[in-house]
Amino acid sequence: MFDIDGTLVQSYEFDEQIYACAVEQVIGFKIDRDWSQYENVTDVGILNELIELHNLNMQKETILHKVKSIFIREVSNHISKNPTKEIPGAISFINQLSDLDNVIVSFATGGWYETAVLKLNSAGFNYSTDIISSSDDHFERTKIMALSRARHPAYSDANCTYFGDGIWDKKACEELNFNFVLVGNRATHNQRINDFNSVNEAMAYIGL
Repeated sequence: MFDIDGTLVQSYEFDEQIYACAVEQVIGFKIDRDWSQYENVTDVGILNELIELHNLNMQKETILHKVKSIFIREVSNHISKNPTKEIPGAISFINQLSDLDNVIVSFATGGWYETAVLKLNSAGFNYSTDIISSSDDHFERTKIMALSRARHPAYSDANCTYFGDGIWDKKACEELNFNFVLVGNRATHNQRINDFNSVNEAMAYIGL
C-alpha cells in the first residue's frame, strides 16, 4: 500500500502550497502550515479542524466544496505547465509488485481522489482507479488506509506494508499494525529507503 505525494510522486511541495492557498482564499485568513500539528493530516481532515477551530460549522459544506474546487483547478493548471515526476524508480517498482501473484498493490492517500489521479497520470503511472482510497472516502488517514485494505478481500489475511514519507504515515501504521517503510528523509524510521531504486532493500522490508 502506497501514499502518493512525496512517496510515489514528486508533488509534496507544490501540493501543500496550492492546498494552503486554496484554504486561505476561501476562509479568509492565514493557516498554520505545520501539518504535523493537525490531528488528521488529510485534505478534508485539516479543513475540518480549521472549520471547527474558527466556528465555521454552518458554512462547512460550502467551504469544503469551494476549497476542493479551487485546489483541483490549481493543481491541474500547475501540472499542465509542470508535469509531475515519479520518485526515482517508483513506476518500475510498482510494476514489479503488480506482476507478482502473491502481492496486492493499492494506494491510500490523504489527498482528494481527483488530484491523486491527476498527479499519477502526469507522472506516467499505469494503474487501475479502483485501487485508490482517498480523502473523499474519509477524513482520517487510518480509515482511508483500512478502507484500501477492505476493498480487496485477499488483503484481509495478509500482512500489509505501507510506504509513506510523513510522520503521520508512521503514526497511522503504528495504530493499524501495518509494516511501515519510510521513503525519503522527511521523518526518521528504522526501515527507510531514499527512493525506489533501492529495489532489493524495499523488497526485503516487504518480506519478499
